[in-house]
Amino acid sequence: MVHFPRWKIVLIVAVCLLGVVYAAPNLINRDTVAQWSGTLPAWLPVKQVNLGLDLQGGSHLLLRVEYEAVQQERLEALVDGLRAELRRERIGYTGLGVVDGAAQFVVRDPADLEAARAAAATVAEGGPASAQGGLFGGIGPAADPIDVLVGDDGTIRLVYSEQEITNLRDTAVAQSIEIVRRRIDELGTNEPNIQRQGADRIVVQLPGIDDPERIKSLLGQTARLTFHLLDTATPLNEALAGRVPPGSEVLPGNEVDADGEPVTEYVVRRRVMVSGDALTNAQPSFQDGRPVVSFSFDTAGARRFGDVTRDNVGNVLAIVLDGQVVSAPVIRSPILGGQGIIEGGFTVETANDLALLLRAGALPAPLTVLEERTVGPGLGADSIAAGEIAALVGFVLVVVFMALSYGRFGLMADVALVVNLILILALLSLLQATLTLPGIAGIVLTVGMAVDANVLIFERIREEVRNGRSPISAIDAGYARAMTTIIDSNLTTLIAAILLFLFGSGPVRGFSVTLAIGIVCSMFTAVMVTRMLVVVWLRRTRPKTLAF
Repeated sequence: MVHFPRWKIVLIVAVCLLGVVYAAPNLINRDTVAQWSGTLPAWLPVKQVNLGLDLQGGSHLLLRVEYEAVQQERLEALVDGLRAELRRERIGYTGLGVVDGAAQFVVRDPADLEAARAAAATVAEGGPASAQGGLFGGIGPAADPIDVLVGDDGTIRLVYSEQEITNLRDTAVAQSIEIVRRRIDELGTNEPNIQRQGADRIVVQLPGIDDPERIKSLLGQTARLTFHLLDTATPLNEALAGRVPPGSEVLPGNEVDADGEPVTEYVVRRRVMVSGDALTNAQPSFQDGRPVVSFSFDTAGARRFGDVTRDNVGNVLAIVLDGQVVSAPVIRSPILGGQGIIEGGFTVETANDLALLLRAGALPAPLTVLEERTVGPGLGADSIAAGEIAALVGFVLVVVFMALSYGRFGLMADVALVVNLILILALLSLLQATLTLPGIAGIVLTVGMAVDANVLIFERIREEVRNGRSPISAIDAGYARAMTTIIDSNLTTLIAAILLFLFGSGPVRGFSVTLAIGIVCSMFTAVMVTRMLVVVWLRRTRPKTLAF
């Protein structure tokens, strides 16, 4: 026990000094640290503990993934596929469309019923005329489990199974979370919390965000970019009167008048010539002094874009973003480089936002804001102040109790407690963990638990002294016999903290992180730091008795 290797003392002191170095930036104003971070050497620690939403303020959004829109889009694609397949097979039909969550039509001639059922099955299985592929936002395979139902009146319905709808919803939510995360990360938001809640909802917590409206705007846009040809054969006035040919639709332009009505509308072919899924990059730039968005395709997209522009020179190519035509340029010549620009009367900020959305990718389904809460920095400051008071009061009470109960040994435990708090702060800064109000509660709890191991050791030493052992023998036996109990108690608490982190969410995770870090640090300080102080004292004083 008394033999404590010099290398071990050096290691303990080095760890404590590193803790002080990494914890020190938290004592400096955050704005000052931000100013210094670009001028200080790269090896010098400048990271501070990240404060959560409840401590520094920010935005809390509860979003719903409108996965029904994806189902509707798939059904409309099935309708297009059925129209093409029935025409190819020359089967007469009426009432083709989406009705009550199914793509359905009525066969005119009962003699064609079996052939129509076979044609519908071909489309359901992803046949050549099913028009599936890039229209679905990349969700799921081309051939989905679809039930083909034939009615007695000649009605044929294509219905997605319940299992497939569940899979579609889960996939849409998972992809939406990933896209939301990309968009938030592009903004440089500090430690956002993005997680699923329930079947079709997403919780987004953004600490330090002072412009929640812009965040809602970015998250509320699906950002699905597609390229279509204009239907120049159909006059706009006829289309507005309701005479829109199959395979075409009327889309508004992105410019609106003072009443919010679109200035221009277009008759656009439904067929997607090139999808925005093939984009590899999008950046804001300027052309003729006006903000525009430049984009580039991957190899396959560039080839497709080149073929479309080569085969349609002189036609108008509509660039459609979320159902609005942002630009409709005339194809003057083939564009074979896989690059282009989008013009649309952008401002610098809207061009930046559009480029960000295109880089992050399109949402598979629209998002609806169900709940919005804004936490002001004043509330966070109150929480920090309350947490500081609680931690300070707890710390003082523990220090006084240890000093009164165990005298000199209690003071050594108090020194280890200070080191423990410094190491916790250093690890939180080094790991860039987010500190929340429950996290502060975990630190306060750790203050009490940090001396628990020392209490076990000191009580064991006290018993050995009462049994007549010498000081060195009593201390040696106290540490040896208490070690098993210390490991068992701390290990079980650490397992509980790990389980809370794995299965918990939000505030529960914040509590578990600080609790786990506190347990590890308290084990180090109780077993190593306090023991080192006791050994150094024993070597210098060689006491004949121990006063407890």
